Amino acid sequence: MSSAAEHPSPSVLPVTDAGPPVIAGLLLAAGGGRRLGGRPKALLPYRGRPLVENAVRVLREAGCDPVHVVLGASAAEVRERADLAGCVVVDNPDWPEGMGSSLRVGLASLAGTGAGAALVSLVDQPGIGPEAVARVRAAYRSPASLAAAAYDGERGHPVLFGADRWADITATATGDRGARIHLKNHADEVMLVECGDVAAAFDIDTPPDLARLA
Repeated sequence: MSSAAEHPSPSVLPVTDAGPPVIAGLLLAAGGGRRLGGRPKALLPYRGRPLVENAVRVLREAGCDPVHVVLGASAAEVRERADLAGCVVVDNPDWPEGMGSSLRVGLASLAGTGAGAALVSLVDQPGIGPEAVARVRAAYRSPASLAAAAYDGERGHPVLFGADRWADITATATGDRGARIHLKNHADEVMLVECGDVAAAFDIDTPPDLARLA
């Protein structure tokens, strides 16, 4: 297992005759904000715009292309109010079941795109910027890659899943556990990429957390 302090350089991404690997950004933005009084997280105001736009920008600035966005709660309103131009936007009708359903829908939308990995981020973590995401993206080595940001040595988001892992993740992602079962079963294979020096991994979950968006 790699050291949590490892900071892979973007310059070491493998290059083949087919060109550099495609690392897709997969943004999970379906949450209904139950503990926020039913305010969809994607539409929370951040710097004058819906929060989902910030999360998309971060993925793009970190070099992820394409960017797929999974919507759920108030999906039609999010599409109307947020600028998601250039993104592949997919709806998760089962979003109340939890993050696992959004992860399954998102990975399914990437099938056939040629992506070597999906870099999965959450819409409600505005303290994680492009530098941290780029570090995790740079951990890609092959379609079997498995990497995650770490904060003081503790695993967090974003997480990079090589394409060879998608089938197992899809089969085990249920409820709010997301990819936790896969990560637990393959804990010794996870490359931890320390990002605590450039990012803060807080979530916007409760009313007091909204102050972090000011």
